[in-house]
This record gives sequence, structure tokens and C-alpha cells, in this order.
Amino acid sequence: MAGQQLYTGTQAAELATNWRRTLSADAATVTRSAICNWRTRGHLKVAGLDEHGRPLYDLPGLAQAEKATRPRALRLVGISAV
Repeated sequence: MAGQQLYTGTQAAELATNWRRTLSADAATVTRSAICNWRTRGHLKVAGLDEHGRPLYDLPGLAQAEKATRPRALRLVGISAV
């Protein structure tokens, strides 16, 4: 979509980590590898490519993927999902 902000895997991981930590300071960090796993598992779609052909993600897609994976991620670190 024209004019929409897109994020690299690293930026996406930072955003998702910040969202999870608003729920619990003890929430695990979301890694770039986790972002790749979200994509592989169908939780996150590529919204574009950077100049090197690497995937970029949009904010709505990131938010949806983080929300879909949140309960399991928090459970794995012993935190009740909200």
C-alpha cells in the first residue's frame, strides 16, 4: 500500500517485544527469528521487499501476528495470557 510504513524483521521484533511488555514486564523478547517463524506458520504476510529483496511487514499484519501468538508465548514463560 502506497505511503504505508513498512518494517524490517528486526524492527518488527522490537515492536512486538514492546507490545508484549506492555502486558507484562517479564514477557520474553520477540526475536527476528520469531518474526520469520510467524511468516512461515502463516501468521504474518510480507507487505513488501527492501532494496536487497528482504521481506518487510506492515503494522496491521504485525499486530495481528503478535496477538495470534501471544497466549502461547506468554504461557511458555509462565505468564497468564490476558
